[in-house]
Amino acid sequence: MFENQITIEDRPVLEEYLNGYDYQTSGLSFSSLYMWRNINGFSWQIIGDYMFLAGESHLEMEDGGRIEPFLFPPLTRTGSYEPQGLRQAIYEAKKIFEKGGYEMVIRLLPDHMIDIIRQACPEELEYIEDRPNYDYVYRRQDLAELKGRDYHGKKNHLNYFHKNYQFEYVPLTSDMADAAMRFIEESNEHKEISEYEMQLLKMEEEAMADVFRNLEKVGYLAGAVLIDDKIEALTVGGNLNKDTVAVHVEKANTNFRGLYQAINNEFCKSLPSHVEYVNREEDMGIANLRKAKLSYKPVRMVEKYIAAFK
Repeated sequence: MFENQITIEDRPVLEEYLNGYDYQTSGLSFSSLYMWRNINGFSWQIIGDYMFLAGESHLEMEDGGRIEPFLFPPLTRTGSYEPQGLRQAIYEAKKIFEKGGYEMVIRLLPDHMIDIIRQACPEELEYIEDRPNYDYVYRRQDLAELKGRDYHGKKNHLNYFHKNYQFEYVPLTSDMADAAMRFIEESNEHKEISEYEMQLLKMEEEAMADVFRNLEKVGYLAGAVLIDDKIEALTVGGNLNKDTVAVHVEKANTNFRGLYQAINNEFCKSLPSHVEYVNREEDMGIANLRKAKLSYKPVRMVEKYIAAFK
């Protein structure tokens, strides 16, 4: 859609804009954009004072709908938005979409940015709640300690794991890429899930093969649980802002009771002390995933909206 693809070489310029404002949404980090760049056809372009990112939404696939391109919220390098300049840039991006034969829709717009867009385009847009894409945000300390009644069930599973298995938690590095990929493929082999969910998993598999080879270059935060020297769980995340880390992928062998609780717990314990929050991303409208994310008691949700021209 736009002129430029997401590459490791472009990380400095992308991060200038990604770090220019506290967007708070998990998709607006270099680690996330790089991970899903091919699957979601991400591209970017600077228009005026703002950076625009485009991608393709796959949530419609479940209903057999056509994959449509969308616009991320416009990014600023300076920490502020000037309504008239932003308006001109949005309409320039709209022209690019229309030239390609598409209507322009802004997706993944966090609620705290609605007023910014509204000031630039006061009358033209309507805002639609996008619940499947709400981010779940937790206190790192809560996930590291699992204290109190709310976490009683999680703690029981974790205690069972500690009591019954000898394990080692290690940083996941690119020299472990082949072993990590074997684990991902084995995890997906025997899953009995819907065709839509399997499509999502296969997309994820393709992305992870590249990510594992470039963990250090992209700046991922990643860890693995080894049992008998074999990877049986792993997690991959990245810095979202000064006090928040986003978890992009978390996998565990369900044959080991408590292993999901263990990989989450160990990763949170391994994070630097300045990290206060962990963003565990959205549930994509998948019922079991929503239940699991709610069970960890988020301290808040990052509400997101779709902004469409009337």
